Formats: sequence, C-alpha cells, structure tokens
Amino acid sequence: MKGTNTAAARFARRKRNLIGVGLALALALTAVLADFVASNQPILLRRSGRLYLFANLFDHRELRGFDGRLAPGDWALWPPCRHGPYDIPALASVAGPFPEPPSADHLLGTDNEGRDTFARLVHGARVSLGVGVAAALAQIALGLAFGLLAGYLGGWADFLIARVTDVLLSFPLLLLLLAVQGILERTTLLSTMAVIGLTRWAETSRLVRAEALRVRELPYVEASQGLGSSKVRTVWRHILPNCLSPALVAGTFGVGYAILLENALSFLGFGAPEPIASWGLLMAEGSRDILDPAARPLVLAPGLALFLIVTAFNLIGDGLREALDPRAQGALEPSAFIVSDQNRAMSPAPIPGGGDPRPAA
Repeated sequence: MKGTNTAAARFARRKRNLIGVGLALALALTAVLADFVASNQPILLRRSGRLYLFANLFDHRELRGFDGRLAPGDWALWPPCRHGPYDIPALASVAGPFPEPPSADHLLGTDNEGRDTFARLVHGARVSLGVGVAAALAQIALGLAFGLLAGYLGGWADFLIARVTDVLLSFPLLLLLLAVQGILERTTLLSTMAVIGLTRWAETSRLVRAEALRVRELPYVEASQGLGSSKVRTVWRHILPNCLSPALVAGTFGVGYAILLENALSFLGFGAPEPIASWGLLMAEGSRDILDPAARPLVLAPGLALFLIVTAFNLIGDGLREALDPRAQGALEPSAFIVSDQNRAMSPAPIPGGGDPRPAA
C-alpha cells in the first residue's frame, strides 16, 4: 500500500524502536515535570483565604517561610514526594547518621548531606537530558557545517578539516574532556555542555563528509551545476538534505554518549558542581560508603536510570539508521527483478538442433 514504506513506518515496525521511544519519553516527562514529582512546596495551596497556583514553580514572597503546616480551613495539593533536591534537614530533626536507609518518608533514603535521594534522582534527569540534548545539537551543527565544507569544497578546506578531525579523534575522549575541564577555573553545566559538544563533532563530520563526496558526483547535482546553480544553492538544495540522515543518526547516538560523559565527569569531580542534582554526583557520594547498605541506593538508582536512558537512545539510533538506510526502502528489489528479467531475455539459449544462439523468449 502507498505510504506504508515511509521511514516512519519502517521505524515503527520494530518493537525495540518503540521501547526506546517510550523510555526516552518517560525521561523527558520526568525532566519536565520534576517539580510536580518531588518538591517541598505544594502544587496548589489555599492559605489565609488566598489561593496559590503552582507554588512549586514560582517563588511567592508570602510562602518563603512556609514549612508545610496548615491552619484550620487551609488545604494543599502536594507532589508525591514532599522533598526538594536541595533540602538539608535541620540538625535538631536528625535522628541518625547519614545516609539514611529507605523509609516511608524517604523512598530511596538520603545522601550524605541528608537530602532526599529520590528527589535528587528525579531532578537529575533534567540535568542529564539537558546536557545530552544540548551537546548533541552542537555535535550535529558543527559536524554538518565542517563535513559539508570538507566534502563539497575539497582542496585546502578538506585537508585542514581532515587534519583537525584526525587530531581530535586521536585522543581518548574522556582524557581530552578532563584536560579541558581541568584548565577551566570553575566547571559549570554550561562549560560541560560546551566541552562535550565541541569535542564530539569530529565523528559526525567524517560521516557527513563521506556522504557529501558521494552526492556531489551524482548526475542530477552535476546537471544542476551545469544549468548555472550556485555553490550555495547546490549545497542547500541537493547536498545538505542527503547528509541529514547520517548526522541525525549520529546525533541520536550522541545524546546517550553525552549523558554518559556528563555523569562520568561529575563522578570524577569535573562536571556538574555541587549542589546541582546530578546522577554522577549521587554515584560519587554512594561509592565512598559502598559497604554501607544505606548508601547502595545512591549508586544503584542513578546507575539503573543511566543504563535505561542510554539504552533508549541507542535503540532509537539503531532504528533510525535502519529506517533511513536506502537499502531498507525496498527500492532495490523491483530493480533487481527488472535486471534479472532483462538478463534472462537477452541471454543466449542453445538450440537443440544446433545453429546460432538467439535471445530467449
């Protein structure tokens, strides 16, 4: 049927692709709605005759000293977890050493500062997804730009970009990131995003360059140039659309890899600074007291979340690579049958009684 062999249809045929999309959407919703899942402020609050909407999102001056206690006639709608990612309990309320084990009040226990582990895990999804998507967008943009310049223009542009690419790919990426982050006076989330994005474009550039070299030799591109099309128009109308597929696939894989790198840097102390909620920081805190049963959720919970989200983007990347592959579109099968029929019709067939061969009927 018409339209059943589109890229979206081919992608949706594989259940594993849909599982990957589902996991990625779950992370995205968790990141966007983190304040509705874990917060020390209510979603809706009626206090002293006034209704406060989304007190968990907006800073109301009247609620800055609100400790959760309600007077008669007041009511509140709370998130499932009534702890924020940065809430440190007062010393007078501390009943035992930190980290605390899981309990009814703290679903996954607390970290070494007394902050709720579940709240930091939920808000850490926002950090991981933000860094991963931002770094992947930078990777795609730079990889497309440099790959198109190298593949289409050639000459010195290709030589210089190829040499820079070789230099970047010759270093172990994690060591390169550690060296760059170590030079900075103070690491921030923005610097982490920038460093990952600016060092990951080399692989995408190579893929785009190879595709640009192939496309620029196609007959319709040469015909366009022969009709007077400028270089900019040729690249924009003919070269770039054909190079988007490899860049998109590389960017999808890049999201998961950037999330891994961000958490690795944070684990080593070169990524997200304290007190930002980061999965890498959680695992670093838990690893210091890994023999303590109360500290194990600090390692297991973010480790499982990291495994699921990286797996999700890897599944999506594999599905996109298969769906956008021209060989998967079925275009080769009809032409293969046509060529086979033509060869059979033109092949010489022996005559039983002898004589010159003639084309087979």
